[in-house]
Amino acid sequence: MPLNSEHIGARVRIARNSAGLTQVELAAYLGRGESWMANVENGRMALDRYSVINAIADRCDVDVVWLLGQPYRLQRGGGGLAHAHVLAIRTGIRRAGLILSGHPGLSPQGAPVELAELRKQSRQANVARQAANLPRVSALLPPLIEDLNTAVLTLEGSQRDEALRLLADAARTARMCLNQLGYPDLAWSAAEVAAGAATAVDDPLMRAAVAWDRCGALLHQASTRETVAVAEAAMRDLEPYTRGDAADQRAVSLRGALHLRCSIAHARAGQKDQAWERIDAALEDADRLGEGWYDLANHTVFGRGVVAVHAAEAGVELDQPDRGLNRIPQVNISEIPSKERRTHYAVDQARAMHRMGHSASAVAKLKEAASAAPHYVYADPMSRALVTELALAGVPSQAASLSGLIRNMEIVV
Repeated sequence: MPLNSEHIGARVRIARNSAGLTQVELAAYLGRGESWMANVENGRMALDRYSVINAIADRCDVDVVWLLGQPYRLQRGGGGLAHAHVLAIRTGIRRAGLILSGHPGLSPQGAPVELAELRKQSRQANVARQAANLPRVSALLPPLIEDLNTAVLTLEGSQRDEALRLLADAARTARMCLNQLGYPDLAWSAAEVAAGAATAVDDPLMRAAVAWDRCGALLHQASTRETVAVAEAAMRDLEPYTRGDAADQRAVSLRGALHLRCSIAHARAGQKDQAWERIDAALEDADRLGEGWYDLANHTVFGRGVVAVHAAEAGVELDQPDRGLNRIPQVNISEIPSKERRTHYAVDQARAMHRMGHSASAVAKLKEAASAAPHYVYADPMSRALVTELALAGVPSQAASLSGLIRNMEIVV
């Protein structure tokens, strides 16, 4: 049954026609046949890999986010709550950028808040981030960012440095939230505010952490080559801190997290060998840090379990789902101290299951993930693509669960 006109296939057809390409030409570029291309455009087949979507966007010279149809302003179950705060986040981020640039004539827009209170608010935002609670994160960020803007304008010396660190932290949380909600340009602005704050403090580890966020913003815009370039530059800066027995664990952890960003960039570019080499390099750093290591302080949550999360995603993107799920042995995903990371893994696990022919298990896994983090799952482009694909194919043994996912994602079939 054809999907509505807002389906990604309709946008693929518009992009292809605008680029002056025939179905045969675009299909050949993607290594597919004309019938496959026709099925995509007619809504009979969903696109469920970033690598393919990125390739279409690149060849047709369109924005990948437009192709995905983001943002998804869901109406059911409070799905629009997070979007309601985006305008206020944008205002705070814009003012932060002006303040960090040293623009003259700016004055505080509120009364100063004690640093202890700002630290408390920052922790609350970070907890909500790792809990994959997008409405909570988006509600906490506007007052926090504006209070931090006031602190940067009014404090001096070491207190101002701490305010800058907290501002970078808040901007990085904003980047994640905005990316997931489907505002990549604003997410990039947030990443640049974090970079400006890190530059002002002049902390190399802080700059590397911000580079990790820049990579996250770039990946959401299909900028795979730039992702690798940013990550490698940051790893070169970290190199003096990762040598020998006296290596700084935080630096090793950040290097591992940057390898994972590169692995996904390579996977989405179809570069299999490079993607798996990066996974192996990250695993080496995780093993060096020890089994119980997870980096919550820098938001990356880097550790052995998170290497497995990225291996699963790489496997799906490279059409090697079984290899991705089994690449990291003896790892317990439930021990990762971040619901956001565990949910990301569940989505990719479901995608892998479907690719391996286990569609009923894929529906069950996605339903389980959505029950734990509904806003995160319902707004995720690849989980939506998977549900669309499953709806088109039909999964009789999981009909009720699949119908629930379709209804909550507001997918029209």
